[in-house]
Amino acid sequence: MVDHASDELLRAGGVGKSFQSSKARLWVLKDLDLTLRRQETLAVVGASGIGKSTLLHILGTLDRPDMGQLYFRNENVFKYNEVRLARFRNQTMGFVFQFHHLLPEFSALENTLMPALIQGMEKSQAAGIAMSVLDRVGLSQRVHHKATDLSGGEQQRVALARALVLKPLILLADEPTGNLDKRNSEQIHNLLLELNRELGMAMVVVTHNMELAALMERQATIVDGRLEYLQ
Repeated sequence: MVDHASDELLRAGGVGKSFQSSKARLWVLKDLDLTLRRQETLAVVGASGIGKSTLLHILGTLDRPDMGQLYFRNENVFKYNEVRLARFRNQTMGFVFQFHHLLPEFSALENTLMPALIQGMEKSQAAGIAMSVLDRVGLSQRVHHKATDLSGGEQQRVALARALVLKPLILLADEPTGNLDKRNSEQIHNLLLELNRELGMAMVVVTHNMELAALMERQATIVDGRLEYLQ
């Protein structure tokens, strides 16, 4: 169980995000607040279209809100310029999506070490770290296989390894088992929880899978643009 007196990692305050339709401007997020602490796990559930993925993209600084702030350890990250924001994202956040977004012509190892190369790490050092992470997710025998030669479950494990290669403080996952069968989904669920404990990272998971959501410490949904925690 997380000690909620521990460090506050991420805090969103008064976040609003809108999209222009052909007829009107639609506010998907409206005056939304969220606090995420070190090692904490949170599931955001609910119907499609309520803003779950939009929220995740803002928390990960992949998108900017129309209003509101996002603080990492009390520093407003949206005041960073684009270069500094990209560096912050690379060093602090790990991302896993429903579609693994692997480069098909590259091996599991090459896909996994990519964030480390982007950070400027030497390739030999990056490869060593990537090998270790791939071993941890159960792919030590598949590191040199191209992404197209891996099963769906294996591809998602590579995507998870890629997200974790720089040991991020925060993992953001959008429907991480949405394309997997029940057996592979359960394996990824268990792996996420094990890695949360081992690496001490916080985790926000957007999911329709209530079994996965139940494994998180807190569950929330979005109602009228605001985050509401479930009992």
